[in-house]
Amino acid sequence: MSIVEVKNLSKIYKYKVKDKDKGFIYNLFNEKEKEVRAISNISFTVEEGETVAFIGPNGAGKSTTIKMLTGILYPDKGEISVCGLTPIKDRNALSYNIGTVFGQRSQLLPNLPLTETMEMFGAMYDMEKNAINKRIKELSKLFGLEEFLDQPVRKLSLGQRMRAEIALSLLHRPRIIFLDEPTIGLDVVSKKSLRDLLLKINKEEKVTIFLTSHDTEDIQSICDRCIIISKGKLIIDTSTKKLLNDYLKNKSIIITPNAEFTEYPDLLDGMSYTKKDKNQIIVNIDLEKIHTQKALQHLIKLFDIDDINIDNESLESIIRSIYEKA
Repeated sequence: MSIVEVKNLSKIYKYKVKDKDKGFIYNLFNEKEKEVRAISNISFTVEEGETVAFIGPNGAGKSTTIKMLTGILYPDKGEISVCGLTPIKDRNALSYNIGTVFGQRSQLLPNLPLTETMEMFGAMYDMEKNAINKRIKELSKLFGLEEFLDQPVRKLSLGQRMRAEIALSLLHRPRIIFLDEPTIGLDVVSKKSLRDLLLKINKEEKVTIFLTSHDTEDIQSICDRCIIISKGKLIIDTSTKKLLNDYLKNKSIIITPNAEFTEYPDLLDGMSYTKKDKNQIIVNIDLEKIHTQKALQHLIKLFDIDDINIDNESLESIIRSIYEKA
């Protein structure tokens, strides 16, 4: 069952421009209108329970799309359905079905204890007091909030605040949450903890996750599917696994020797040294020119090897190359 349906969606921003070579009086009466097409005729669907990464370079149109999906912006063209509702027409009803987390914009009230903020939000969603208290206990246990529930939000660390932000977005049991850079600024331990929690609520509460992030670890750890846009156009919609397989162009073969290396023989076409050290050699494999198996067979003939490992090109590198081509 589709929880998000987007069909032929477009958004154009209009603004006034002045002629720099003309004076103030001229520009006062002769301003020209210019258009920027932020989103251009994109279509996609998201099934209930999916984990989707919606990604693209800065200025691609990600934030504009999310604002239209959540009813903040009105589209110039196309159709949107979220949880069976039209966002701009049914914005109030939609708010009961969605949650939002923006990494750089807090929903929490800085001077109130976290419990009071959550109680207030529960009342805003017309939840009964007993239901609010029960839900706060559930989320506190799930997200490890017990130790700082009674502290003012302004005293929380960034990692604690982000856990609280996501818990708050789940208070009213939404069917889908929109996450914009949820791990920005967090240390590696806090990022891992937050990713694990998001996977847990997706699995246990069947919450659909719609994520935008520049952190490829977020994408690879959380999302089964990637929708990539560039300059307002949808360029790729595929599974994360297929994205890695289809766009993988290079691999690295890391060799540890039985004895110190003293010679570095010539390699086959499509193979090149990226590191030459007496205790380790790294060879890059161009998969468009040579198969991994053939490269391995060649290296085994050349070197007395104690251990050998193969590293795939990172998702970050793959996505960067897609952006550059787009």
